[in-house]
Amino acid sequence: MFLGTIFLVILYLILKYVLSWIAYFNSLDSRFGNSTWRWSYDYPVIGERDVSDLDDKKFVRLRRKRNKLITIMYTIFLVLFVSFMSWLSKFMIFILN
Repeated sequence: MFLGTIFLVILYLILKYVLSWIAYFNSLDSRFGNSTWRWSYDYPVIGERDVSDLDDKKFVRLRRKRNKLITIMYTIFLVLFVSFMSWLSKFMIFILN
């Protein structure tokens, strides 16, 4: 249980680090907005025109970097949730015994 606690703390610190990078990328261009959880699309959506690589190369490359960070954030969040549920079950077994 002690190693699980350390693992959770390390994952939390990594998540905060990734979130700060996402906030940094969001501050580089006003078109991103302030949302951390929002995913912007790099593929054609029917009925909507998005900025393509030919229109604004710098913005699209920056958006792709931010989207990779958002994918990493979702992965860390999922692993953190599953690890926390495992830690919580071990904690409950420890208390009830």
